[in-house]
Amino acid sequence: MATDVRADPMAGRIARWDEIRARGVPVTFIDSVLPGHFRMNYSVIGDTASENPDYVPVLTEPHRFQIGMFEAPPGNGPAWHTHAYVELFVPLTGRWRFYYGFEADRPEEPAGEVFLEPWDVISFPPGLWRSFENVSDANAVGFAVLDPHDVFEAKDPVWPEWVIEAAARRGVGSDDRGRMIKPDNFADLEAEAIAAIRPSP
Repeated sequence: MATDVRADPMAGRIARWDEIRARGVPVTFIDSVLPGHFRMNYSVIGDTASENPDYVPVLTEPHRFQIGMFEAPPGNGPAWHTHAYVELFVPLTGRWRFYYGFEADRPEEPAGEVFLEPWDVISFPPGLWRSFENVSDANAVGFAVLDPHDVFEAKDPVWPEWVIEAAARRGVGSDDRGRMIKPDNFADLEAEAIAAIRPSP
């Protein structure tokens, strides 16, 4: 009797949260070294958005969408930025403030803001400046779906000049293709971010 040697069609298509969380990258973007913008990013499917080439997806089978997850301590989230593609967010835990506007240098004067709870959904169109922060009193986790796009072909995200300058003062930048330029003390910056995201008990 012949043995069935067909490959498991679901091999490489299942990821447990423990595995995803263990592969988080604390400095995925240049703003990730700035107080108020600490967060752990998780690439689940595709390269999502990243400036750090060490940000590798957990599920590697090709998909026609990209999915990331993120975890931020209270008062933290990405700095003011934009992308050339759609980003959709779903908070999974906690409460989040999302705000947006048309001016690159005016995050303090957003065109609008909304507070979202778990399972609420927000979808940002390309080119709209946006930011969000965890406004709950404990670490919170969210889920993001992005239009498919290639990474390291141009700067992405697009940051206002003040974010670029603040990151540069900490020694972090990105080249013309959007690939992170890491300083010699990058390991120390990662350790600082991890301590802010997951402080020791």
